[in-house]
Amino acid sequence: MERLRLEDGAELAVARRGPVDAALTVVLAHGYALDHRGWHRVVAALPADVQVIAYDHRGHGASSPADRDTATVEQLGDDLGELVEKLTTGAVVVAGHSLGGMAAMAMAERRPRLYRQRVVGVLFVSTAVTGLAETSLAWPKAVGKLVRELERAFGPLVRTIREKIEPAKTAGLRWWLFGDEPRPEDVELTADMVWAHWPDTIALFRPAVDRYDRQAALTVAGERPVVAIVGDEDRLVSESNARALASAVGGRAVVVPDAGHMLPLERPESVAEQLLALGAARS
Repeated sequence: MERLRLEDGAELAVARRGPVDAALTVVLAHGYALDHRGWHRVVAALPADVQVIAYDHRGHGASSPADRDTATVEQLGDDLGELVEKLTTGAVVVAGHSLGGMAAMAMAERRPRLYRQRVVGVLFVSTAVTGLAETSLAWPKAVGKLVRELERAFGPLVRTIREKIEPAKTAGLRWWLFGDEPRPEDVELTADMVWAHWPDTIALFRPAVDRYDRQAALTVAGERPVVAIVGDEDRLVSESNARALASAVGGRAVVVPDAGHMLPLERPESVAEQLLALGAARS
């Protein structure tokens, strides 16, 4: 991991693979309450001659904390723009998963010149066109209430009590975020990422996710080829929502069978295929 210092002094934790002067760079922006590790299977599925950059959003993972003023989609878009400007030289394809997709929209809206000059395509992965889906991660209310009550009651006690709580939390995540037959290690990784950010990060970013005007931001994003990819078992972002996003920008919707919201872990080959297709289509 390396650190990218931003103009306001914050730092992003960045993982890079491949030649820094590559003709094509793929930038991977992770989802709500996750971190760059959620892309590791996609990184492995991309060819070695492509530079791949996966990073942690501000307020997530190993990047600098966010506060009420910086926990906004607009700020995440500015951060992504700085990353593209400072760490890439050739053509760029951006993939945004969930919240990362909104960061890509915000970058296009707020840095249109950079977007037009450098970005040759955008892949929206499990990204909704409204604010209702992603923030449901805050969560099925019954599961969230149960977990809060358990932690309030047993939090001060010893580790054995915590071990009774964790399986219930992880089972809820498995149902909410994955298709029918996920790899156990993918569920464990996702649980590790989400619970590292729950409830503080989720609560901090939720107002910004809810209020972000995606329709307006998509106007500029649609100036480049766009693909919206979604799993047909996604409980957060429906197939119709992905089609609506693609339609709004004259793009293309791809529906992956037997997959849920965590497409970068569940179907990395499908995600990589779409990224390479967008890169190959550049003029």
